[in-house]
Amino acid sequence: MNWGKITVALLVGAAVAAGFGIWYTQTYAYHVPAPEQNGITLTTLEAETAVLEVTDFTAIQSESSPLGFRACFKLPEPPLGFTEIYDRPDETGPTIAPGWFDCFDARQIGEDLLSRDAIALMGTKNIAYGIDRIIALYPDGTGFAWHQLNNCGRKSYDGSPVGEACPPRDE
Repeated sequence: MNWGKITVALLVGAAVAAGFGIWYTQTYAYHVPAPEQNGITLTTLEAETAVLEVTDFTAIQSESSPLGFRACFKLPEPPLGFTEIYDRPDETGPTIAPGWFDCFDARQIGEDLLSRDAIALMGTKNIAYGIDRIIALYPDGTGFAWHQLNNCGRKSYDGSPVGEACPPRDE
């Protein structure tokens, strides 16, 4: 075997090891179980908050980003009339969860929101600067939650001037 083949084999091996390391850290290392919760917060049309009792709560959160939160839960009763009481986000689309967090299927939730088989409600506004918690509820009481950038967050993180409509950022 010549030195060229050995060098190529070492480079390919290093690239495969680095790729595996990056995949592993993004999929497993930075996600940890979130604390158990007995309730989920929703924002009313009057900008007040209300806590709804939930069961079967399971969630993960990212140690490196506030956008890494995903949760699955059940309401004890179906969410009848919630759209007349609680605020709805302007835009919504759940973010993809790690494959091992199998209760949260972002693609299915997104399709169900578009087809109106589920409703999206505002959970907590500015749970972290520029980040809102969004809640998706199904008629049977099944619910999901995730974090997404709001208008201030999108402006702040893409470098645009945030303007006066956004709250000051904590240092």
